[in-house]
Amino acid sequence: MATSEITAPSGLGPPVARWRMWMWAVAHAVDDLYQGLVLASVPYFVLERHYSYVAASGLTLAATLGSALPQPLIGIAVDRLRLPRLAAAGVLLAGVGYGLSGQAGPYAVVWLLLLLSGLGMAMFHPAAGRAARQAAGDSVTGMSVFAAGGTLGFFLAPVLATPVLVSLGVGASVLFIPPAVLVAFVLARNVRREPVAGHRQATGRDQWRPFAVLTVIGVIRSTVFAAITTFIGLYWIRYLHGSQVIAGVALACFLGGGVVGTVLGGRLADRLGLVRSVQLGAVLVAPMLIGLRLQSGPLLSLLFAVLVGVALNIPFAVLVRLGQDYLPARPGTAAGVTLGLSVSVGGLLAPVFGLVADANGPQMVFTLLCFVPIAAFVLGLFLSPPHHLERH
Repeated sequence: MATSEITAPSGLGPPVARWRMWMWAVAHAVDDLYQGLVLASVPYFVLERHYSYVAASGLTLAATLGSALPQPLIGIAVDRLRLPRLAAAGVLLAGVGYGLSGQAGPYAVVWLLLLLSGLGMAMFHPAAGRAARQAAGDSVTGMSVFAAGGTLGFFLAPVLATPVLVSLGVGASVLFIPPAVLVAFVLARNVRREPVAGHRQATGRDQWRPFAVLTVIGVIRSTVFAAITTFIGLYWIRYLHGSQVIAGVALACFLGGGVVGTVLGGRLADRLGLVRSVQLGAVLVAPMLIGLRLQSGPLLSLLFAVLVGVALNIPFAVLVRLGQDYLPARPGTAAGVTLGLSVSVGGLLAPVFGLVADANGPQMVFTLLCFVPIAAFVLGLFLSPPHHLERH
């Protein structure tokens, strides 16, 4: 079994680095908030605009396509041209695109606005991932704070959207634009204060083979994540016979566990090493899913919803950091793939489980999910530690 070099915990660094790390974490939370808001708003578009299920899925597809396809190219551009204000422009576009979608009339305009919102997310991740890595330095814990910001934003989306859209309608999406404007302003001002030279730049030979393995592991993780977030509510209602409120609590437990797991994964990686942390996360997910699947009541199952969220997200920040270590001269490209492309591809694969649910119910989805993490663990055995990097 390949093991990773164990690095000493380094916390979040000096005060300036801590400030930048938290700034990027908050920005990541706001950016990914809009990804969650798109998903949370789809039912309200259906109810108010009388969209078909196909049209509703098309809205999700628009945001996913906008965020998935351009990210590798944007990552390459960030590595070559730096583009320091791209992250600010990205979060602004993500917020404005989503915010105006509820005000738009024709379906084609709504679709285009959500596509642009997804493009904004694609612009944000490579640039932000590169800047966050510079702020975090050698600390995986620091990168986990950045990654946890995105998980937190996704978690907050349904919490914030439900009362607003229920009381005011889908047109109230415009009320969610101000956070994007504020964060874009802060990021744009910060760019002028950050040094354009003198930061530590990692050098070394790119390791494309382990990076490809890591990317597939990321796709597997995000596929499980997308399937759970899509079907956990139906599983609680139709199989565990819980109420709609308990079903919502189950989703919140899973996503809340994900925030905890993301931060925990960074701390474990600082102590155990990067590769071991990825392997550990893959080992823990299957038993937690099996424990969830074996429960027959809606309340005790909530504990396993939390544990599944924790285990599934232990490798999340580590995947981002390890990907950048495999491609030391291309941190933007690595972040675009691990933070953006692999997550979006996982979402595109989720409809496969929808076919399973239509034929056999949501319980069969969770039965199959118990086996999926095994593939991630097997692939994890082929990961090699990153080469020692020279820094100057």
